[in-house]
Amino acid sequence: MADVCAGVDWAKDSHVVVVADGDGERRWAATVTHDEAGLSRLCRELLRLGVARVAVERPDGLPVERLLDAGLTVIAMHPNQVAAARPRFRPAGGKSDRFDAFVLCELARTDHHRFRVLVPDSDQTKALRALTRGRAVLVEQRVALCNQLRAELERFWPGAIEIVSELDSPISLAFLQRYPAPVDARGLGAKRLAQFLARHHYSGRKQPAELLARLRQAPSGRAGELEADARRGIVLALTPLVEQIRQLTSEIAHAVRAHPDGPIFLSLFRDPNSVLTAATLLAEIGDCRARYPTAEQLAADAGMSPVAVESGRRKVACFRRGCDHRLRDATSTLADATRQWHPWAQDRYAAAIARGHDHPRAIRTLGRAWCRVLWRCWQDRVPYDPARHRGLQQHIAVTIPDRSSPRLDLPATQRMAGAAVTHRTARRAECTTA
Repeated sequence: MADVCAGVDWAKDSHVVVVADGDGERRWAATVTHDEAGLSRLCRELLRLGVARVAVERPDGLPVERLLDAGLTVIAMHPNQVAAARPRFRPAGGKSDRFDAFVLCELARTDHHRFRVLVPDSDQTKALRALTRGRAVLVEQRVALCNQLRAELERFWPGAIEIVSELDSPISLAFLQRYPAPVDARGLGAKRLAQFLARHHYSGRKQPAELLARLRQAPSGRAGELEADARRGIVLALTPLVEQIRQLTSEIAHAVRAHPDGPIFLSLFRDPNSVLTAATLLAEIGDCRARYPTAEQLAADAGMSPVAVESGRRKVACFRRGCDHRLRDATSTLADATRQWHPWAQDRYAAAIARGHDHPRAIRTLGRAWCRVLWRCWQDRVPYDPARHRGLQQHIAVTIPDRSSPRLDLPATQRMAGAAVTHRTARRAECTTA
């Protein structure tokens, strides 16, 4: 007997489900509410009907978690795949929630071998994913508030910007809270400013007298007390946001180091304190090795490989838009960071630039190469080892000309390898590039 399959069209308040047997005969169709009773009924009926596969349009969320907890096999399909399959069953082009559930059910019945089955990640990975995504949202809010605060300062007190360049730093927020308007800073002298800077551990190289001169030379607006209080509200909203981001960063660092796969992703970065990008890579890739059977699938999901478009004699490679955008940003950060100090990455990036690629495309080319390295380490569950990186070893190999064929100078190659991957040389290369 063929497998019984189901399709669930997900909505905010209710979900439409269609169940069909192996011959395509409908066994059950209903609309369940998005509450405890509705989700319990959905799982109970699917188990009673012996459903082998359930197709949905989202890889995460509460309904997906309930289906997985019930022991059902869940297939996540991209909405574009479902949209492309609609004309296969309705050439006229109609659309409804019941019809989308039917399309999902048919794809699970006839084309299930073309889609990946969802495998839940461990609780540690889910927690790390929640931390990294939550921090990313707070960072976006911080950037928006900083831009708003900078625009307000440029409008009525540009002198404050001359003193505090980074508006989201603790010392900048403390200064703006103490002196929210030009009238509040009229009695500020060099001695009092020096005391303020010492109290907040100022690490800049400017002397208090120089900073005060910049403050005095800048034009000042004529904001009243009520207007200054309104602008102070932006600073008060920004202060706890910066503190929350700092706490999340500390939690992310602890979580990624405690994760079993943490050393794999942390080994790709020069600085042991570089945990945010490593944590994002780990959170988005997950710990299920079957999710990416090949390195090319990982590169495609990370947006590093292009989309080929061929028609007759026309062959072009287009930018891949359908991917995990968070994973693409993290992989691009990895590629951009390593090209500053890693000799193999520098060579890959320089070769892409020499072929006429612009900077973003060269970063994606390097990111695709790093995806192959990362996938191999991830599958083997071993940290990145420069000595086992074949591309790096070929790049730094030192040969001695010989009559028959060049032979490897092993001591010189070992010295080159040690100089290429040490932290001191990495930092020196980064400073030179900057």
